Amino acid sequence: MDFWIRTFGTGLEAFVVLIAVLYAASLVVLFTTGMAMTLLNSRHPGRKIQKRQPTHDAIRDIRSSTIQLMITSTCLAIGLYAQMRGWTLFPPVALSWWSVPLFFVVSLILHDTWFYWGHRILHTRLFYRFHKPHHMTVTPTVWSNDAGSSVDTLFAHSYYALVLFVLPIPPLVFLGHRLFDQVSAAIGHCGYEHFASRSARKPWPLLCTLYHDQHHQYFVYNYANYFSFWDRFCGTIHPTYDDRVESFEELYAGKRDQA
Repeated sequence: MDFWIRTFGTGLEAFVVLIAVLYAASLVVLFTTGMAMTLLNSRHPGRKIQKRQPTHDAIRDIRSSTIQLMITSTCLAIGLYAQMRGWTLFPPVALSWWSVPLFFVVSLILHDTWFYWGHRILHTRLFYRFHKPHHMTVTPTVWSNDAGSSVDTLFAHSYYALVLFVLPIPPLVFLGHRLFDQVSAAIGHCGYEHFASRSARKPWPLLCTLYHDQHHQYFVYNYANYFSFWDRFCGTIHPTYDDRVESFEELYAGKRDQA
């Protein structure tokens, strides 16, 4: 962040500019990922996960996403600005061959834990009203990921505002995590399975698009964001998930692909 400090300083105006830059970047990622996945989906119609067609308006989802991405960008800016000002417990670790992969993976695991338990809370009677707008989409599309309520967004993304106060994650690694989060979550809502593999099913902890698509279909399964270990440990993984991943692998081999 040295370049940022030299260019914009550390005053309130620097914080406002940081929010604006992060928000603009988020919009670029939103539309770039959305258009790329829409094109990929059109080329592989046989990989559609659900037979039902989306019943919601994509424009509505995009409009909602532009609001929620401002909240996410503000959370991210809070964490980075606090680190920049030295308000955190530890200064960021320097970039190195070991710090980049280590802190990237650590941040993913911590955020996945934050997301899983926050997501479970949002499904309780007390908080579900905040999560319901997102679940109005039973058949998600690539534009559905960020659409929802502001409380819903804060449950997932307040992580970005808080974690840097206690962990010395390098800012570029933190930004890389956020980029990965936005792109992977959009793919997770795209409605078509392009990335199923052995690593996305038992005994491996990684996920593919089917994972979150099943959450929208069946509501009480597959709460996690990046990994399956919390759902497997807590018994909330959908019972057909692993078998369906394997069936998509067979499709990739050319047995049933209609593209």
